[in-house]
Amino acid sequence: MRAPLTAAKAAAATLMALTLLSGCATTAGPRATARALDAILAKSRPEADRKQDRYRHPVRTLLFFGIRPQSRVLLVWPSSGYYTRIIAPLVRRRGRLYAGLIAPGHSAFLAARRARYRRLLASRPHLYNRVRVVTFPLDGGQVLPPGSVDMVLTFRDLHRWMALGVARQAFATIYRALAPGGVLGVVDNRGNPSVAQDPCARNGYVRQDYAIRLIESAGFRLVATSEVNANPRDTRNYPAGVWTLPPTYRLGRIGRARYAAIGESDRFTLKFIKPRAAASRPARWRGGERAPMRPRVNASCSTTSVSGAHPHRAKRPVRRPPRPRRKSPVPASQRSPGTRAPRR
Repeated sequence: MRAPLTAAKAAAATLMALTLLSGCATTAGPRATARALDAILAKSRPEADRKQDRYRHPVRTLLFFGIRPQSRVLLVWPSSGYYTRIIAPLVRRRGRLYAGLIAPGHSAFLAARRARYRRLLASRPHLYNRVRVVTFPLDGGQVLPPGSVDMVLTFRDLHRWMALGVARQAFATIYRALAPGGVLGVVDNRGNPSVAQDPCARNGYVRQDYAIRLIESAGFRLVATSEVNANPRDTRNYPAGVWTLPPTYRLGRIGRARYAAIGESDRFTLKFIKPRAAASRPARWRGGERAPMRPRVNASCSTTSVSGAHPHRAKRPVRRPPRPRRKSPVPASQRSPGTRAPRR
């Protein structure tokens, strides 16, 4: 009779299966990479992640960007760990995953989020022990030595960078970290093309053409777009912006069934490369709207720093009861003309 597998042996078996699939993907290309990703998604993952797969299409999205088990990937601002749980096992043996987190500074919220992410990595060392945590600066500084990675992925970060006024700095940091010919994959909430783009993205949406021009002005070149994360049910006009929709549900129970039926936001999926023969200066801004000049942090978009509360998320209206009318202790018949009731 065969002895039952212990938890340690089961974990080792899982890792071996992923390793073998990753090794095959190194030589077989996208199909074997897809099989490796399917195997990762089939393993133990949080129920919240599984529910979001229908909106985020992680396998098709990562294959569109061209990820492989040997890829050296910088994942920018991986707050929830959704993509960390998928990419880290894929590249663990032959590649590398760098997690670019925000420096906590004096923010208790950011410090707690950074600690929570490190706890995630420590929870399954057989899968995440090779993830390297680095600090992604907001001033255009260096996140890694130049040319350290061949892929940078950012999911729904652009609208936050615009709100903070640091989009140009963020892309400058990414440009230096990427090796020539490297891929930049960008996913974000797609704004209404018939409405002028708010440079601060107060509703959380960014027009696709605006995003393309902004990123190309940083020196990147667009090579492909995908509709894999499109959602035609998203009307983009909600009381609390994109945060009205799942998974945030900013309005709480108000209209929750309606917003749940819409699902997560309509998103563009853009693939850029860093040209091998880098231009001496970034491309000029083209288009009818004002060029996104070098921004100042908290200058025109917000007056808050990076924290738990987004500066442009709509708040629920506070209903206050009407103030009671004050009664005068002196009867109206005995008051002099123009006399008001005394204040209390």
